[in-house]
Amino acid sequence: MNRNPIRSSFPLLAAGLLVAAGVTGVATGTAHAADVNVVRNGGFESGLTHWTCTSGSGTAVSSPVHGGAGALKAAPAGSDNARCSQVVTVKPNSTYTLSEWVQGSYVYLGVTGTGTQDVSTWTPGGSGWTKLSTTFTTGANTTQVTVYTHGWYGQPAYTVDDFSVFGPDGGGPTDPGPSIPGAPAGLAAGSPTASSLALSWSAVPGATGYRLYQDNVRVTDVPGTSLTRTGLSPSTSYAFQVSAYNEAGEGPRSPVVTGTTTAGGGNPGNPAVPKHAVTGYWQNFNNGAAVQKISDVPNQYDIIAVSFADATATPGAITFNLDSAGLGGYTVAQFKADVAAKKQAGKSVILSIGGEKGTITVNDSASAANLANSAYALMQEYGFTGIDIDLENGLNATYMTQALRALSAKAGPSLVITMAPQTIDMQSPSNAYFKTALNIKDILTVVNMQYYNSGAMNGCDGKVYSQGSVDFLTALACIQLENGLDPSQVGIGVPASTRGAGSGYVSPSVVNNALDCLTRGTGCGSFKPAKTYPSLRGAMTWSTNWDATAGNAWSNAVGPHVHNLP
Repeated sequence: MNRNPIRSSFPLLAAGLLVAAGVTGVATGTAHAADVNVVRNGGFESGLTHWTCTSGSGTAVSSPVHGGAGALKAAPAGSDNARCSQVVTVKPNSTYTLSEWVQGSYVYLGVTGTGTQDVSTWTPGGSGWTKLSTTFTTGANTTQVTVYTHGWYGQPAYTVDDFSVFGPDGGGPTDPGPSIPGAPAGLAAGSPTASSLALSWSAVPGATGYRLYQDNVRVTDVPGTSLTRTGLSPSTSYAFQVSAYNEAGEGPRSPVVTGTTTAGGGNPGNPAVPKHAVTGYWQNFNNGAAVQKISDVPNQYDIIAVSFADATATPGAITFNLDSAGLGGYTVAQFKADVAAKKQAGKSVILSIGGEKGTITVNDSASAANLANSAYALMQEYGFTGIDIDLENGLNATYMTQALRALSAKAGPSLVITMAPQTIDMQSPSNAYFKTALNIKDILTVVNMQYYNSGAMNGCDGKVYSQGSVDFLTALACIQLENGLDPSQVGIGVPASTRGAGSGYVSPSVVNNALDCLTRGTGCGSFKPAKTYPSLRGAMTWSTNWDATAGNAWSNAVGPHVHNLP
């Protein structure tokens, strides 16, 4: 995988336009007890009802959301800044608080037609949810205003949720404004196992959901009043709190409750990999792609490969060093909590070994044991469900097989093992990478060969195919499918964007055509396999960060397609 730094910055011209436009900073206002929310469908639970978005730029999404089950996602394109707006009824000579929660870069919130001074605010953005808020006052004859949100030219798609305009009822249709809920009572942690604790609490009137905190770090949102936390370490005490939230905001946390897991070994509680899966590599470094937390990785990804493990002075042994500084202060505690939350959501989070600059070498029994022991220790410490082998400078099939079988014996049947060989490594079963995959076929999850940064290669029919086409993907996958790997162990690895690799990018539609060709016999190019492989595992991309930089266009297109394969 490519770690080469590719830098980008917000254009100085655009920054100058912001200053010239007199955009205000983030302001806050306080709603009065009698105020109502005069905007309709501010939580986007009813899709885009009552909203108008320019050039069809907006869509209703179910993930990510800040509250409830819906949110707005809009993508600027060309000269369109993806402006979504609504006309609301207001009362003259009145003050209103305008707010929304946003994800994305350079997202705006504003109002026009106030009869006094129209206002707006914006944020340069970040990886998590940010609240935008400002206030405005209506004129003596103002009964309607237009509230809006939009992105910025050349920036990726943005997401908005919990849009509100709190103030006096103007007599028009409104969404009633709830009050912030109180703290949940009765939090209890019981039914301990070596890797889980069952949590429950009492319902809070007016709450639409609950937020769970583990060791003072927010780990997940829960729609109901119970949750079993999995992926915990044996014989370990954890401190939990829970809060309630709704459209008005998050209430206070409950008192702290402590739960302790039982003694035990192994790494139980790992979710099963789905029949058809999407794998994405997550960058533990900043090379100009969007900086993410594990919690920011979209739900379309079933396997998240944390990139990368680091070599140690001990041959074969690995460690993991979270790049907290490069990732904006992401702490180890937050990282562990996010890994646990992904596992709770049914996702596999694994540690990738190697990469473009990886220097781990396993060439004897001692180094094989060192790899297995250190990998297992990291799984126990961070909650990883397995490992990925992405050694781009060669490997020894005999001793890598030893290492992976030793790790499997420690971790048990739920261990996830993936591989990301280059195209040259999978041209023949006699190649070391291919040999290793076949040697561990009984415990191997998937081989996601990198169909990029490669020249022309032979397909299974003996013909030469150039990268960047449906034929390149299908004819090279056929080599693995016809030489010993089960179709469920074959995935198609491609860059998420043109910036994700030096060469070999193909559009998501080409990836989907290749998947259809291999599983259904449709969408093929000049090469058509002799049979279909309906159980093909799916697709992989480098990386979730480059995908996010491009507005998650790859995962939004390929993810649903993979999950709907036969």
